[in-house]
Amino acid sequence: MDRSKQIILSLILFSTLIAGGCLGYMLIEQWSFMDALYMTIITLATVGFGEVHDVSMPGRIFTLGLILVGGGFFLYLMSDIIKFLVEGRIRHVMGRHKLDVQIKKLSNHYIVCGYGRIGRILTQHLIQKYIDVVVIERDEENGAKMNSDGILYLLGEATDEELLVKSGITRAKGIIAVTGTDAENVFLVLLAKQLNPDIFVVARAGRNSAKRTLSAAGADKVISPYDIGARRMAHAILRPTVIKFLEMAFSDDATDIQIEEIQIHPSSRLCGLPLKETGIRKQMDLIIIAIQTKDGQMVFNPGADTALGARDKVVAMGRARDLKRLETVLSR
Repeated sequence: MDRSKQIILSLILFSTLIAGGCLGYMLIEQWSFMDALYMTIITLATVGFGEVHDVSMPGRIFTLGLILVGGGFFLYLMSDIIKFLVEGRIRHVMGRHKLDVQIKKLSNHYIVCGYGRIGRILTQHLIQKYIDVVVIERDEENGAKMNSDGILYLLGEATDEELLVKSGITRAKGIIAVTGTDAENVFLVLLAKQLNPDIFVVARAGRNSAKRTLSAAGADKVISPYDIGARRMAHAILRPTVIKFLEMAFSDDATDIQIEEIQIHPSSRLCGLPLKETGIRKQMDLIIIAIQTKDGQMVFNPGADTALGARDKVVAMGRARDLKRLETVLSR
């Protein structure tokens, strides 16, 4: 039985008990409603203020029965309250243990530090892409929100070294710093790089002056939401068609054109082949926009003779289903 039904049942039982007591005294002792209500309340409450009138033998027997029934009701009510508190605590402990076990099993996941407006949208976007995410959030009030969103999370300061280790930072692929202040993000970047020098770090900069500091601290990518928003609005006015195309390309709708990056596995059958022999354009109906070599060099609009090397990353554009086919071919 859920809590709302239990509360309603308790209220009905209590009201029935009061009504039954009043009715009993009115019928047995021929008292007025107020006298009967007063006697019922002080009997159930066991305060012992004294009887309003002399009570007959049938009235005393009824009073004894009322005390026994009322005492039983209050014992039931107290046990229900204790049960609710204990079960709630057990559910919390068991739920927390389950989350900790799931986090320990993760690898190549992403850690999002901060579950504000940006952090929540970012986390939901990553989950939609079937990417494992662990959130570190210091505001306990957001715990219910994260539970309802069905994500793995830890409560505490993102700059707590023990908490970062618990989130699996040594096994993580990347960490995203979107905490409340630039100072926290800078310290978080330094700590993350110390715990895992190979981790990819994305940091949010609230002020332009913090960009250089975050980069110097080791952030691989520094993002300023305000700058991006302002540029997006300007481009929406100056280049509306371009913006419409980009929105379509980065949409999560599987029927739209999308842009994805896919790493080439050494065992892929396309590894080592020039683009003209891969059949990517003719058979998969995809456009290769760029290839990033394993040493970080970016080749835009690669020619037909450009070979696909192991560990290179291909930036391709096309429909989601075709991109999925290419990912399958390049990943194995």
